[in-house]
Amino acid sequence: MSGVAVVGGSVAGCAAALAVGRAGAGNVTVFERTTGGLRGRGVGLGILRELYRELADADYLDDATPHLPLSTRHWITGDGRSYGGRVVGSQDFPFRSYDWGSLWQGLRDRVPDHIDYRTGCPVVSVADTGPDVVVTLADGTAERFDAVLGADGYRSVVRAALFPDLRPRYAGYLLWRGTLPVADLPPQQGIWAPTEAAGVTFPGGHLMMYLIPGRSGLPVLNWAVYAVPPAELAPRWDDPTSLAPGAIGVDLLDHLATLAERMPPYWRDLLRRMPSEEILAQPIYDLHVPACAVGRIGLVGDAAAVARPHTGGGVAKALQDAVTLESVLREGMAWPDALRAYDGRRGPANRALVEMGRALGRATVLEPPDWRAMTPARFPQWWAEIMTQGELGGTRLR
Repeated sequence: MSGVAVVGGSVAGCAAALAVGRAGAGNVTVFERTTGGLRGRGVGLGILRELYRELADADYLDDATPHLPLSTRHWITGDGRSYGGRVVGSQDFPFRSYDWGSLWQGLRDRVPDHIDYRTGCPVVSVADTGPDVVVTLADGTAERFDAVLGADGYRSVVRAALFPDLRPRYAGYLLWRGTLPVADLPPQQGIWAPTEAAGVTFPGGHLMMYLIPGRSGLPVLNWAVYAVPPAELAPRWDDPTSLAPGAIGVDLLDHLATLAERMPPYWRDLLRRMPSEEILAQPIYDLHVPACAVGRIGLVGDAAAVARPHTGGGVAKALQDAVTLESVLREGMAWPDALRAYDGRRGPANRALVEMGRALGRATVLEPPDWRAMTPARFPQWWAEIMTQGELGGTRLR
């Protein structure tokens, strides 16, 4: 069989399938390992408004996907007196917030019917034989393609085919995540507004939160706590993994409760209202590859670069990868040349985003400032010292 295979049918996979289909690939097959749809997966995310406009102009996003506007992020610490804590710094936060599942559904709906989107088809190996690329499925079936794009996430099988000794590196801390209906929040008492995000600092980490569109039509709070887990649990995260709701264990739930006690009372009370069976945990990893493409095999999304969530740019990066791929293919180059050009355009941006995530992780989790001494006057300088690799949310393609 000729044509193009896309391994992975998530956000990056749907975008990559759109890219190669629009650029004229005759046969496109998407291999998604899970069965059914992905609409119910994931939590919240943000896309920088400037990047949204660029992606909408390229016809990868539009306003039909539910979103909420964000404008400002306040950084808050406890002061021992006020219920909501003390604001130590504020910054522009021009993002659009999304539910991951709704964003994926919008992209999935864009994938035309002539693209063969297969579910329940895990890929176990990929091999570039020269004239074509062989994709082997878990059932032993092997299919041949002109090119293969790995969009299979941070545990990418396709990346392992190119760089077998390379895997994401554990950063030394975890992310606890969840969503909470607005109706279940403690009384806000003017602590924050619907268009505001908050970074709530405490000894050992911080809480990030903002509203996203709920799947019921009502907004929900998207929250994430970054912190170092107990040292005795660290070996558990050497191999890339994540813990789904209901599977994170009593030890990590107890540690999250301990962290909540270090927060100002409003934010502590907020986390206490979160049902434990709905909390998920995500060890933080990062990785950038020596090349986003080799021969007839290319990498997009997290398969190409795993950036820490602090950057706010992971999904935008995956979509920018697809836009760039479409652009180079429309220039009429053969697959190896097109993928070489794609690597030249996306490799530096991907590496910069990974480095930004590392800098943010050091500054806000591993080596944070003394938040009690932080002031609104000092905050801009502290932030500028971190942001030397680009802009929060990512940078424009042009």
